Amino acid sequence: MGAFWSVVRGEEGGSPEMGLGDLPELCAAAVMVNLDPTEICQLAKMNRVFRGAASADFVWQAKLPENYSYLMGFVSDEKGRGRFRKKDIYARLCRPISLDGTNREFWIEKRKGGVCMAIASKALVITGIDDRRYWSYVPTGESRFQYVAYLQQIWWFEVVGEIDFCFPAGTYSLYFRLHVGRPAKRFGRRIFTSDHIHGWDIKPARFQLTTSDGQQALTQCYLDKPGTWVMHHVGDFVVRKSNEPIKVKFSVAQIDCTHTKGGLCVDGAFIYPKGYREESIFGTRC
Repeated sequence: MGAFWSVVRGEEGGSPEMGLGDLPELCAAAVMVNLDPTEICQLAKMNRVFRGAASADFVWQAKLPENYSYLMGFVSDEKGRGRFRKKDIYARLCRPISLDGTNREFWIEKRKGGVCMAIASKALVITGIDDRRYWSYVPTGESRFQYVAYLQQIWWFEVVGEIDFCFPAGTYSLYFRLHVGRPAKRFGRRIFTSDHIHGWDIKPARFQLTTSDGQQALTQCYLDKPGTWVMHHVGDFVVRKSNEPIKVKFSVAQIDCTHTKGGLCVDGAFIYPKGYREESIFGTRC
């Protein structure tokens, strides 16, 4: 292996004509079209030819979502967006872009370019959220939004969200990120308080998803993993046309009023391309 790289770099007597540095930039770019973005960035570190090829517009055009112009329309922190190279557009879309200031944001995942979305608890409709006897917003570093909605006790538990957006064509999975118990720190160590936990073992929570084009999903799950953030899979939906908005309505509820329930943190809802995995995000799943 070492000898091979010595030859292609023109070392140890290898012919200069065989060096990768002499490969035509257009040929290098044609190879990169078939690689994923992280591999392109790795190759760009090798030499000047690959670095130049990695900046070619047609390489990144193939990686961008079909409706990238629509997605870039939400970018408000950049000037001269029309002069961006395709590589710069891809890099910008990989960073979170806010939909409404602070409570909803989207980005594309770096390897495949699929759109991801995070919707904070403050962007959801939570029954009883304005009554401090039931709910409160608490700060925490365990949420990307730096706060969560914490339920002390309530009879009717229901959280509803809605998004109207032009997703690139594909299949998407929607999740609620929930935590039974209130996370905290003591002497620098993570703990959770279980003072208000009750009622979740009597009936399962009901997760539901509907779309404007008639798709539906329904699942049920007991919230029985205290002390752990869980990504509860609500369901999947399919987007067929990138330039047509789809309205997705989703909810989680436990509305059996024969008992109260409490001790639950609601971080928010998340949408990812189906099959997307990242352990630091997902952790335990239902």
